[in-house]
Amino acid sequence: MGSRVEILNDDGYRSDGRRQYELREITIDLSQRGAADGSAMITHGLTQVLVTVFGPREAKMRSHTLHDRAVLNVEVNIAPFSTGERRRRTRGDKRVLELASAIKSTFEPVVQTSLYPRSQIDIYVHVLQQDGGLLQASINGTTLALVSAGIPLLDLLCSVSGGVHSASPLLDLTTLEENDLPHLTVAVMPKSGKVTLVSMETRLHVDRFGEMFRLACDAAKVIHGEMKKAVKARTQKLVNAMDVGPGAKLQGDFADRDDEMDMME
Repeated sequence: MGSRVEILNDDGYRSDGRRQYELREITIDLSQRGAADGSAMITHGLTQVLVTVFGPREAKMRSHTLHDRAVLNVEVNIAPFSTGERRRRTRGDKRVLELASAIKSTFEPVVQTSLYPRSQIDIYVHVLQQDGGLLQASINGTTLALVSAGIPLLDLLCSVSGGVHSASPLLDLTTLEENDLPHLTVAVMPKSGKVTLVSMETRLHVDRFGEMFRLACDAAKVIHGEMKKAVKARTQKLVNAMDVGPGAKLQGDFADRDDEMDMME
């Protein structure tokens, strides 16, 4: 069956003016919000997600406590105004539960929970606006919020979605494209190359999967660079705001660590 809309025109442009492999504009805000230990607001095009992190802290219920590691608790809230259908999704909604479960299982191998036994880390994902790539935006926002909270990760976890139109692979899909194309979402740690999530809600031919998977992993490296840049800028801003005497030395130490991070890549 052919697409109901023109996904890719004869000149190779998509409905929003991007090329096949072009990602949407990414904006990242790591400003502190309320009493949260860490927070991040990220936008991929018109998709906007706010993630707040509380913890590590004592578990509310002793029965949910593990003696050797922390427990990740993920809750997703999708605002009724985030999409045109104006549908209120409660915590028990199947779509909300699936999204929360996918985020939790994706981060359990990445967060160093063994450093915080008998505690819990609460992650709250607030979806403010949707236009495709909701899972990838939630994962990227959660990564940044955990970093903002100072919770150690094995690596920055980066996610991107991809699909196939005829024989043409596309990256970072909008809602219009997701509704008409077979697509997948990949979450990868770019430095090690390890993949913690491959999610497909539609059927994708095996011959196209390999190419789409490799493109998504390459695109994750681009998102990794944007994340790293935002974290560095936020850290430098906090260092500059500190009212300490040897400020120049402190900034010099930060610059040295910055160089070390670059050398590790």
